[in-house]
Amino acid sequence: MAGSYDAARDAVQEGFARALRSRRQYSGRGSLEGWVWRIVLRAALEQRRPGEEVLLDAVEPEFVEPERDWALAAAVRALPPRRRLIVFLRHFADLPYQTIAEALEIDVGTVAATIAQARTELAATVDNEGVRP
Repeated sequence: MAGSYDAARDAVQEGFARALRSRRQYSGRGSLEGWVWRIVLRAALEQRRPGEEVLLDAVEPEFVEPERDWALAAAVRALPPRRRLIVFLRHFADLPYQTIAEALEIDVGTVAATIAQARTELAATVDNEGVRP
């Protein structure tokens, strides 16, 4: 999401620093993990697009090393941005549905439905290219 490993490390560090500074703003609704992830995601986006307003629905996460599995990277890149973000948070950040929902401020059902749709799209894309997942 940040564009490189170094930028990602910086975003995580900045996100955690912001979370610590604003810890009194955590309302206790939802998980602390989801709240911190929302802050870290915004920090990553701000690093990638300095000075722009951060909209999580418009995020376009990418593989840092797409050459490791070019067919999968291309299939994920073809997903709409919101779907790609949810797939990234689930399968690359290894977050549970509830935490993704809290980080993106959406319903858990929306996360589940989006992942199901993405899996269908990814399977079709990879199958059409003659590569099995």
